[in-house]
Amino acid sequence: MTELSESHDDPFAPHLAALAVLDDRGVVVGWNRRAQELLGHPDTAVIGRPAFEVLVDPPDLPAVTEAAAKCRRAGGWFGALTLRHRDGQLVELGLRAHELSRGDRGREWFLAGALADDVLEWQRDRAVLDGLYRQCPIGLVVHGPDQRILRVNRAIERFSGVPAAEFRGMSTGRMLLSDDARKAVDRVRQVMQTGRPLVYSEQFVRLEQDPARERVALVSSFRMEDPSGRVLGVAEMIEDITERHRAQRRLALLDQVGSRIGTTLDVAETARELAEVMVPHLADHASVDLLQAVTRGEEPTRAVAGPVVRLGTCSVGAQQSGPPHPEGHPVEFGPDTPQAGCLAEGRPVLEPVLPPDWVSAAGRQGAQAPDLGAHSLIVVPLAARGLVLGVMTLWRSRRPDAFETDDLTLAQELASRAAVAIDNARRFTQQQQTAFTLQSSLLPRAVPDQPAVEVALRYLPASAGPGLGGDWFDVIPLSGARVALVVGDVVGRGIHAAATMGRLRTAVHTLASLDLEPDEVLSRLDDLVNLLAAEQEAVGERPLGEQVVGATCLYAVYDPVSGRCSVARAGHPPPVVTAPDGQVALLDLPAGPPLGLGGLPFEARDIELAEGSLLCLYTNGIIGERHIDADVGLTKLCAALARPAGALERTCQAVVDALVPSRPSDDVVLLIARTRMLPPDNVVSWRLPPGPASAGRARALASAKLSEWGLEHLAFTTELIASELVTNVYRYAGGPATLRLIREQCLVCEVSDTSHTSPHLRRARTTDEGGRGLFLVAQMTERWGTRYTREGKTVWTEQPLTGTPV
Repeated sequence: MTELSESHDDPFAPHLAALAVLDDRGVVVGWNRRAQELLGHPDTAVIGRPAFEVLVDPPDLPAVTEAAAKCRRAGGWFGALTLRHRDGQLVELGLRAHELSRGDRGREWFLAGALADDVLEWQRDRAVLDGLYRQCPIGLVVHGPDQRILRVNRAIERFSGVPAAEFRGMSTGRMLLSDDARKAVDRVRQVMQTGRPLVYSEQFVRLEQDPARERVALVSSFRMEDPSGRVLGVAEMIEDITERHRAQRRLALLDQVGSRIGTTLDVAETARELAEVMVPHLADHASVDLLQAVTRGEEPTRAVAGPVVRLGTCSVGAQQSGPPHPEGHPVEFGPDTPQAGCLAEGRPVLEPVLPPDWVSAAGRQGAQAPDLGAHSLIVVPLAARGLVLGVMTLWRSRRPDAFETDDLTLAQELASRAAVAIDNARRFTQQQQTAFTLQSSLLPRAVPDQPAVEVALRYLPASAGPGLGGDWFDVIPLSGARVALVVGDVVGRGIHAAATMGRLRTAVHTLASLDLEPDEVLSRLDDLVNLLAAEQEAVGERPLGEQVVGATCLYAVYDPVSGRCSVARAGHPPPVVTAPDGQVALLDLPAGPPLGLGGLPFEARDIELAEGSLLCLYTNGIIGERHIDADVGLTKLCAALARPAGALERTCQAVVDALVPSRPSDDVVLLIARTRMLPPDNVVSWRLPPGPASAGRARALASAKLSEWGLEHLAFTTELIASELVTNVYRYAGGPATLRLIREQCLVCEVSDTSHTSPHLRRARTTDEGGRGLFLVAQMTERWGTRYTREGKTVWTEQPLTGTPV
């Protein structure tokens, strides 16, 4: 009878079941109230009568007879039969029959019955309960009020490797490591005290008997109470989600690789990003070592690995020292190290458990380990397009579990994705270096010393963006001790902009050699830019209607004799002038259209600059990013120039420090010139009337002045030069001539007149009476030329102060 009382919901329980007793002939000898309620027969109507006669409908008699026969053979029976209600209706009951021994009186049969639907529901409940403890893959732990384990199912037995019987009476968390056990105890206590269930709470589970294996469990806890509300304990459903958790972690790592690695086209930064992604999700320590050729943007060779540079490192925990060899330093791998083998063969290496003596073992190069506690190692190649670019090394020391094959597969996938980003960065570096080499070859390598100005300059290429820009500068010596200062900016970026910049700079040098006025120089440049644009459009190098070739430029010519500066600009920011007393002002110049618009005039403006004034020329990069108001940048520039340092180089650097960010997004050109004036004693000029006597007068004046300057050794050639040039004025130009001598780094002899007729150098025939003057002048001077002004022209010559040219 104990089986009938296992549950209050048991339909065969004595207080719930319909009970009857039959003798060995099938006559009813016992009948309870519940039987009367279910079948409608009072005890007086059935006791003493055969059960087959009262309770069985004739069509159901064969099934009942068969069941009775089985019961007699087995001594008991359980199943469902259809019986007849007193009113004639049929009632399906679940019946359980047991044999009762009466000694000499023979046998009797005890029957317990209930509605078939109730029995079926009860059977399902029993099957579910039995399944929870015997077949369910999800663990079940029942804790008592004293937080001791009452029962666990077989899933817990499989999960822990401990027989279920050993758990009975064990305290909660007894088999876990201390940190995990404390969390388990706190969780059960919280649910026990509050009654609020915890659903899907993740917990790391490490068993004392297997501390190196880390599992992850999904725990749901609820409190158990009896009908009166008394707390019976806490039940927990525990699901082993270790593999699922690892898969999620791997997917998260793959996602991080896509979002965090390759954010810049910088090889070193990409290597650092890869190392940081690995820790702590996959490893405790990570290092990324790339071939030195890759760091320079070169493509590695297949045959020779070459030296390696460590560019990325990361370690878990602030107290960890991390892998040796700081970032950016070379690393040497011994021939028998896993890294060397990986570099040579391009194959990954997995060493789940490092031997205790692996650090001291021959060829292991223990110095490459982050610390002596490393117990597991992975080395994977960083390969892209069939080329090995470097290796990534992962160690575990703090995490007790060793690397597995799945970890190696994940590391290979991550390394493969990162290698593509590194290779893209390498190729970009190669292109950038090519472009910078081109750009640096097009820009002046050094600024020659000028008697007219002291110059300090800075050129800072952009550290970000799609390519290098087209900013340029120049300091060009002109005749008469003058100097041309040039700053320009080509529209666009990349090699095309650099090439265009080189063409414009060459054109500026050519135009400067003609001694044209600044506005005339810009007009000629404008024509050149339009010609370049037309050439591009003709060969289909630009989309229709898009101006690819365009530039801004500022051209200034300073004369140290007069102290005058002539300036013109083509869409370029105006220069800043700092007077010797520290007063700063933007030079008021007509803006002029950018080069390339065509057909619009440029206007030059002359200003007086006192000796010691600062003339600052610059490009857009110095006054701020493109999204910043240019007026704000100009205000900052003026403020920086209002406090010039003593040395011009310090002033230039102070301006850069104040206005240029550490990683400028645009090229920066800054050119600051401090003006000088030639001493009055070094310049002399005479106005000579027209006539044949002017040549002799010019020789006499030049000879006397050269004697005064101590340059008697130049007297003969200078007399001849002055005589020939003044004679040409008398013969071909008419009007007075002006003779000027300038003593500076060389001796300059100039003859000016009011004619715009251009003198030509030619070789005279033997029968010609003239035509040899300019030929002789050219042979006896280092340089000579003609410059034109609005009032006429000037023919000039230069001789070195040490003697006549060879």
